[in-house]
Amino acid sequence: MDFLIEGIMSVTWQQLLMYAVGVLLIWLAIKKEMEPSLLLPMGFGAILVNLPASGVIDQTMSGVGEVSGIIEWMFNVGIEASEALPILLFIGIGAMIDFGPLLSQPVMFLFGAAAQFGIFIAIVVAALLGFDLKDAASIGIIGAADGPTSILVSQVLGSNYVGAIAVAAYSYMALVPIVQPFAIRLVTTKKERCIRMAYKADTVTKPMRIAFPIIVTLIVGMIAPMSVSLVGFLMFGNLLRECGVLGNLSDTAQNALANLITLVLGITISFSMRAEAFVQLDTLLIMVIGLVAFVFDTIGGVLFAKLMNLFRKEKLNPMIGAAGISAFPMSSRVVQKMAQEESPGNIIIMHAAGANVSGQIASVVAGGLVMSIVASYL
Repeated sequence: MDFLIEGIMSVTWQQLLMYAVGVLLIWLAIKKEMEPSLLLPMGFGAILVNLPASGVIDQTMSGVGEVSGIIEWMFNVGIEASEALPILLFIGIGAMIDFGPLLSQPVMFLFGAAAQFGIFIAIVVAALLGFDLKDAASIGIIGAADGPTSILVSQVLGSNYVGAIAVAAYSYMALVPIVQPFAIRLVTTKKERCIRMAYKADTVTKPMRIAFPIIVTLIVGMIAPMSVSLVGFLMFGNLLRECGVLGNLSDTAQNALANLITLVLGITISFSMRAEAFVQLDTLLIMVIGLVAFVFDTIGGVLFAKLMNLFRKEKLNPMIGAAGISAFPMSSRVVQKMAQEESPGNIIIMHAAGANVSGQIASVVAGGLVMSIVASYL
């Protein structure tokens, strides 16, 4: 009983707040089904690492000495020392993606680039708010709308806010159905949102599908070498999918591997959610900047589509530009739902899907470019 009372008395208000954050993440995962495979382990991990004298992190125990904690060990091995967990996850992501809609409409590559606009806006905002360069760049990558990329970049650059960045990135990915419609309506008219687009896709041959991941890896390796680990593993996963002779491995990557890594990554990243590192005013600022990044990603893609319409006879529905973020396939579904609501029977899902998978590539390239540029100044 004395040990129980002593444990309760040693809990700080910051730890109590983190218990509440953990419960909130679990509630969002279960009740709202927002990225449950990641938010649930993150939420439970946030509770574990903030228990007094928690055995899941390294500690010194009276009469025993140094005791290793499993979560801290997983963080040191899987993220801090090698960045293995977020990189391995890209194999599963690549195996899930069908690049056919993009290959049949190569113009959609442009929307993936345009929808990374929020990254650079967020970096500038973070720097103006007083964050140093490595932290500002890491915070800006929240705008990639890609959780693994956000974790990897912040870890490689040595950011002090890995936990807050991971929570912001995955939270806003889950909130895409709320954030994107708001941002799209800010910069479009109803008439623009009702534009119908004919789908005249060119045939995508199997050799083209196989060659695509190889060519992308070679090109990106020349342009942004630091993104090769990201793009390379993404494209390797896609090659497993498209080669046609490794069906079992493709299925394993899409399901068993992706689910296992996501589960382990979620509870591992919770090490960065210890109260002393997480409960700061800067964490709140990071959440706000992350929202700004997502909004400007969406706006950047939409405005680029509107710019293209100035030179096109057959007009684009500018909402497809918003699908250029990396949140696949959620963003393309949001765009299709809005098109259907504005004009029943309006089907633009294939166009939006092409922009969406382009955003998956663009986000990891952007992450590599930011790492390369910032590393040259550190």
